[in-house]
Amino acid sequence: MRAQRSGLIVAISSVAGIVGQEFVSAYAASKFAVEGWIESLAPEIAPYGVRVMLVEPGFFRTELLSPEPTSYAAPSIDDYAERTRQTVTAWNGMNGQQGGDPAKLAAALVQLAGSDEPPARWAAGADAVGAVEQKAHALLAQAGAHRDLSSSLAHDDAS
Repeated sequence: MRAQRSGLIVAISSVAGIVGQEFVSAYAASKFAVEGWIESLAPEIAPYGVRVMLVEPGFFRTELLSPEPTSYAAPSIDDYAERTRQTVTAWNGMNGQQGGDPAKLAAALVQLAGSDEPPARWAAGADAVGAVEQKAHALLAQAGAHRDLSSSLAHDDAS
């Protein structure tokens, strides 16, 4: 891609790469890593005409939550056992009920990848858009909550 001075790298992440939640810490960590990697890669390869598009899908009706490919570790810490059971029950109940249509996702990916200006990030699905918006609001609130203290940490001789 560098040699031809053009190209698009499409990285499939997850809304879990933007918003962490309980009992998916390892999965979220891997997706947060993809997010940081691609976000950092973008300016490295941009001078060569190569772009990136991070895709952050929410829940799509795939086999992700079906019993065959999904296994949950048995709770081994009593403090987490009940919440783990509730989470697994909820996720099992979502199987086949996810709102996103994988065929529509595929068509949208082809459309965006073929566009003149593919997005650097794309929250795929209404649930993903809502989660990203909620996280953006939370980050802004957190940054503003201690703005004065944060801004007071420079050396006294710094301008």
